[in-house]
Amino acid sequence: MSLSFRQSDILEIARSEGRVTVDDLAERFGVTVQTIRRDLGELAEAGKLDRVHGGAVLRSGVSNIGYEDRRGLNDAEKARIAARCAADIPDGASLFLNIGTSTEAVARELLGHKNLMVVTNNMNVANILVANPDCQIVVAGGVLRRSDGGLVGTLTASVIEQFKFDFAVIGCSAIDADGDLLDFDFQEVSVSQTIVNQARRTYLVADHSKFQRTAPARIASLSSVNTFYTDRPLPDELSRKCREWDTHVILSD
Repeated sequence: MSLSFRQSDILEIARSEGRVTVDDLAERFGVTVQTIRRDLGELAEAGKLDRVHGGAVLRSGVSNIGYEDRRGLNDAEKARIAARCAADIPDGASLFLNIGTSTEAVARELLGHKNLMVVTNNMNVANILVANPDCQIVVAGGVLRRSDGGLVGTLTASVIEQFKFDFAVIGCSAIDADGDLLDFDFQEVSVSQTIVNQARRTYLVADHSKFQRTAPARIASLSSVNTFYTDRPLPDELSRKCREWDTHVILSD
């Protein structure tokens, strides 16, 4: 993609400040908010920025986007993915929901389920499921990550090892071309690996933006996932690998 002068300047501002807002950019450049939204959309399509409510954030391969900004990323897509995943979880099941805004969306879709036992290292998931009186909630202990309400560390992993779940519903920060699931926090990665090991079936919920990002720590391969719920078709080569791995891919759209 060939960037306009204004788009190049927007990218430099994002690199300097980490985040840009539509209103501020419109004022800086003396253009309409519609023009700025178009610029940000094109930069997002080019993989330079991630759109969030009211603006955009710089895409990074070594540190994650802030929690509140992640909540606004592709929220409609996440809701559809979550609804499709929750439809495949029967009443009376035991399951684990890990850290992430996508798994929180699944928790909201489970509010009508009956006789569930949910184990989680995500304080936000626990707070969501409080509204379901027919759901037993177990919170795995560990070190609280204040930025997003996640519990991580060796204590968390040791608690998870005491269970065997019917389903693990996990998210990730990125998926590379080889089908590896990636994350930013090494402590979270070890917990996620334990979750997969303790589940009879593993469901991954991740929207298309995860293919446009990268992260330094490997959780597992898609070959370890039974069903991958997403919103857009996978690249041809990865789709072929999923068929070989017997990883079922379900598109919410």
